[in-house]
Amino acid sequence: MSSTSLAPIALFVYNRPDHVRRTIDALQLNMGAEESELHVFSDGARDQSAVQGVSEVREYLSTIRGFRKVEIVERDRNFGLAGSIVDGVTALCEKHGRVIVMEDDLVTSPWFLRYMADGLHVFENEDLVASIHGYRFPIGDAPRNFFLYGADCWGWATWQRAWKAFNPDARSLLSQLRAHPARKYFDYLGTWPHTSMLRGFLNGKNNSWAIRWHASMFLAGKLTLHPSRSLVNNIGMDGSGTHCSADDGMATLVSDVPIPVENVPLEHSREQWHKFRNYSVAQVARRAVRRLIPN
Repeated sequence: MSSTSLAPIALFVYNRPDHVRRTIDALQLNMGAEESELHVFSDGARDQSAVQGVSEVREYLSTIRGFRKVEIVERDRNFGLAGSIVDGVTALCEKHGRVIVMEDDLVTSPWFLRYMADGLHVFENEDLVASIHGYRFPIGDAPRNFFLYGADCWGWATWQRAWKAFNPDARSLLSQLRAHPARKYFDYLGTWPHTSMLRGFLNGKNNSWAIRWHASMFLAGKLTLHPSRSLVNNIGMDGSGTHCSADDGMATLVSDVPIPVENVPLEHSREQWHKFRNYSVAQVARRAVRRLIPN
């Protein structure tokens, strides 16, 4: 892969040095890493309890090698994950026209960057396609890559043309969803709390950029490409993440072989949507049992 064909990688970090190291270790093993630009956005400490972790992360960041270029942005205050991501993705899209987005608890397959590069190239001029996503729920492999309405957030890539349609106004998004004829599909027929997350954002209970990104693309009728096998595993399910609790049952193995980006039909996969919904139903039941019968 030519370095001119690779989108810059935006990595957002905070105060978890061990997670950051594992994320970087995996990225360094990726095909195309040595030809890629890595832009690390290090958020400032929210309070005194985070100061040491932020300091350790920044000390480690200065040692990163294995990429064509490493640029570190040290925030002088706490942007919060949402603010940091929106600011960083906007800046890189404006400069480069596209971006690969990572957080500090995502461990990737060695073929992740290749899949992102191929997806960004194949669908660059397809306005219906909003993004390329790397994570797949632990529900077995799909026969091939597929599209779903909306967007996702665990290892993904997009273009400036799609990111410009991101609407950060949760109140506006909720209003549009109420009138949307397919609103029930946004919540996977009541099994995934996307609408509740938007309300929670308005009530100050979360600061999720991802739910607003998903809602923006869902309402616009845009599609995201999902892989037949997962290229990303989230290691933040240990209680250290912002919006994920320990043992969420979403850990997955990452592909040890490349995943070709076929020019699959530009349509929402009903089959895979139903598999995702069935998985979310099982997760709801699992959490209910855990509340009734704690360990």
